[in-house]
Amino acid sequence: MKQNSILIYLLIIIFIALSCKSNDYIVYYNKVNEIDSLYRIANQPEKAIKQYRKLFKKYTPKNQERIKEYETYIKLADQHQKDFGGKKSLYKLIPLIAPYEGSYGSYFGLFKKYGIDSTEVKQRIADWKKGLNKRLVDSFSIAFVRDQAEGRRNPQLMEKNDRINAQLLKWTFENYGYPSVQRIGLIGNDGVFMPMHPLFSHMIGEKEYSYFKTKMLEYIKSGDCIPKDYANMVDRHNLQIDKVEMPYGSYPSYSAIIDTIKVNRNRKKIGLPALKRISKVQKK
Repeated sequence: MKQNSILIYLLIIIFIALSCKSNDYIVYYNKVNEIDSLYRIANQPEKAIKQYRKLFKKYTPKNQERIKEYETYIKLADQHQKDFGGKKSLYKLIPLIAPYEGSYGSYFGLFKKYGIDSTEVKQRIADWKKGLNKRLVDSFSIAFVRDQAEGRRNPQLMEKNDRINAQLLKWTFENYGYPSVQRIGLIGNDGVFMPMHPLFSHMIGEKEYSYFKTKMLEYIKSGDCIPKDYANMVDRHNLQIDKVEMPYGSYPSYSAIIDTIKVNRNRKKIGLPALKRISKVQKK
């Protein structure tokens, strides 16, 4: 009886460990980079389709800039007449492309092929917008305008505004979590463009920097923060504040020599592709 209890306990521990691992999006991002290489470099699209299908059964899909893994999976599967889930999977794609206003028009042909007309797509995007956090949309619309006040040419005003935005970001983290595109969108009130990376890159001199660095890494693991945004902030802090080498190589023009082996090792730790892989993805 005692042995059975121990066995059950061990099984529970293993299950919890596996569950925690499956929620780590750094694992997801690295797997996406690996699969993307099958498609872009090894030219094995059908193998990539199988690997993507397996990955998306385990993780809620993302659709990162440039790689666009979920979109790539669906389009590849469609081209090679492989099952990708049809309507159900296309419905999952809609909120992933919804933040990029106007871009959905290029997908209408694919949606129509599987019985989803443009009216339904537009309605689902409208519903997605209604689900955004209105309070945060309002706050960050103001924050992004404030961030660029006077073109950041007035040092006193810039310092004051960065201080206010740092407080807003910390308050948001503590009360709502990470202000991702699925929470606040990419286009705010009055058409304000709201990509998070420039805002965080201006936090490098704030007292909350260490807090942001710690929390953003947690948000990468949860799938809320884009690894690139974290890397840009940390690299800029190292360059401009600590005056030391960049761990992630976000700004290669600032350094004559980059230890690519070390940098790529660091990049993998947060789910970023190797430096050489970036250029290949951009060329596609």
